[in-house]
Amino acid sequence: MKRSILIFPQFENRALLTQIRERYDPLACLIPPHVTLVFPFVSELSTDEIMRHLQQCLSTARPFSLVLQGITGSAGNYLFLNVKRGLDALIDIHDRLYTGTLKQHLNRDYSYVPHVTVGKLLSNEEFLKALEETKDFNERFEMTVEEIAVEVIGDDQSSRIET
Repeated sequence: MKRSILIFPQFENRALLTQIRERYDPLACLIPPHVTLVFPFVSELSTDEIMRHLQQCLSTARPFSLVLQGITGSAGNYLFLNVKRGLDALIDIHDRLYTGTLKQHLNRDYSYVPHVTVGKLLSNEEFLKALEETKDFNERFEMTVEEIAVEVIGDDQSSRIET
């Protein structure tokens, strides 16, 4: 089974984020806006085993403020909505989750940079155009993070919340 562990932000101004994603992100209709904590991994772990791992890793975690603002580009023609507050908490949770039963799934080739993906463009030309079109998008997205979800990723890249 292919899964990931995420935060699904519930912003009051979520419709603005949805508009951006519908324009630039081919996965917008398959998965809601999210901050990935554990990247997609294939495992035979049961739902109960995953839940026990989450409970162990997050037993001392507390709700925290999350603020995202500003769109920038990243390698691979991605557009990211950047974290302005809550970065340390996200990194701490990410690091905790990649211990124990999930440690083997950590890919150390990449640094963890928390964000919400708002676009994935097919060509460099489209990517540069999208960067230009979003350069003045400075809407601020705020919430308190209280829940973390485990998703099952379908063969078509669709998302089904497991817990």
